[in-house]
Amino acid sequence: MANTYKSYFVDLTTTDKTTIYTVPANTTSLVKTIQLSNDTGNPNITVHVTDSSSSTEYEIAHITMSSKSTNNFAFGTIVLEANDILKIQSSDANTITGIVSLLEISFK
Repeated sequence: MANTYKSYFVDLTTTDKTTIYTVPANTTSLVKTIQLSNDTGNPNITVHVTDSSSSTEYEIAHITMSSKSTNNFAFGTIVLEANDILKIQSSDANTITGIVSLLEISFK
């Protein structure tokens, strides 16, 4: 069993849902932070997780961000299982950047 800390940088260049991270096979991931920064405007930001075991997508966070603000969208540890997908969507393109920090626990 290997534990690996990872960071994924976010730059939302579209208003579509953007896949940020897909959990590898034989892995459980613990998402610790989803920190996003807004440059301008007041976009609506949503965070979604697709549960691969049921092919169902869930909205897990929704915040309207103020201009020049930073928010953490993970209000506690988020446990993701193999093949689950983390997506983020903004109502405005090219204003949101950030980082997702997590721990991957691999079972090989």
